[in-house]
Amino acid sequence: MRESKRITLWMKKRRFFKALKWLFIFGLVGGLMALALVSHTDRAATKAGEGKLFDEASEVPETPVALVFGCNKTFQGRNNLYFLHRIEAAVALWEAGKVKCFIVSGDNHVHDYNEPQDMKDAMVEAGVPSEKIVCDYAGLRTLDSVVRAKEIFGAEKVILISQKFHNERAAYLAQSINLEVVGLNAKAVWGTSAKTNARREKLARVKMWLDVNVLKTEPKFLGQKEELPL
Repeated sequence: MRESKRITLWMKKRRFFKALKWLFIFGLVGGLMALALVSHTDRAATKAGEGKLFDEASEVPETPVALVFGCNKTFQGRNNLYFLHRIEAAVALWEAGKVKCFIVSGDNHVHDYNEPQDMKDAMVEAGVPSEKIVCDYAGLRTLDSVVRAKEIFGAEKVILISQKFHNERAAYLAQSINLEVVGLNAKAVWGTSAKTNARREKLARVKMWLDVNVLKTEPKFLGQKEELPL
């Protein structure tokens, strides 16, 4: 009887360790696949921006329309450097005579949060004519902003204005819908928030790839076409 119990206990332990071994194998394979996907999507975005993104307004080819990606003007009660540097890049592009009009695209999903209007106000204050700036209030995501630039505003080629990591991802999305782009990289931001954004960007690029190649994601809102002040 005792021998039988020992055998039963041994068999249970064997099944447990066998299950644990397979769980480890599946976890390892899954982890390696996830790392491979992160690496692939990162390279895909970087490649999409190669030869198209510039650090100086003087280097950017003349293009009728620029797409400025919105963000919050403040962060933790202070001026948001991402916001300020994008405004500086847009103004530099205007002063260099490289663009005829701007689409400022961002989030306006609640009444007291309006990224496009904040961006426009800052650009106007810096000297860009108000009538040359069109607000896209439905740019809830980068994908939405890029697709709407083509489908709603009728742009055939645009200058992307954001930080380099963001412009690369936007260039990949534009490539997927045959929207011709170049880009002006706003100044980078350093520090703790930048490190956090860098980690988020890895996941954002995975989502970018899935949206284009698997999910076939569409913008949340499209609507009526709008005319640009060219």
